[in-house]
Amino acid sequence: MKLAHRLGFYFFGFIIGLFLLFFFLGGKNASCDYSPNARVLKNIRIKERLFSEEVLTAMRNNSIDTADISSILVSGNVDFGKSNTQLDSCKTYFIEGIAKEKLVSLLIANCDSIAKINSFEINK
Repeated sequence: MKLAHRLGFYFFGFIIGLFLLFFFLGGKNASCDYSPNARVLKNIRIKERLFSEEVLTAMRNNSIDTADISSILVSGNVDFGKSNTQLDSCKTYFIEGIAKEKLVSLLIANCDSIAKINSFEINK
């Protein structure tokens, strides 16, 4: 069998495999969160979020809402140097992200069943 025929059969099977893969996995919300940053953000996203009164006041003053906080928890960056991950009960994470073209810093206590946003700051 010629090399061109072998390559043709290979690519035909490869295309069918890709089609089946997209067909079976296309409707599922499968994700590959392997980096520490992605795992922490996903863990916080799936929990109930509580906001302290100071955070709610600061958010109102800067016209930031909870949808903006949710977008930060999707695309933000966790600064592990400023975070305290050695605690037993609630680990605290320092997360930075952009909301409404402003750099926002959050300090979040990640407990077993809730995530409490303790600090909200707009960085210039």
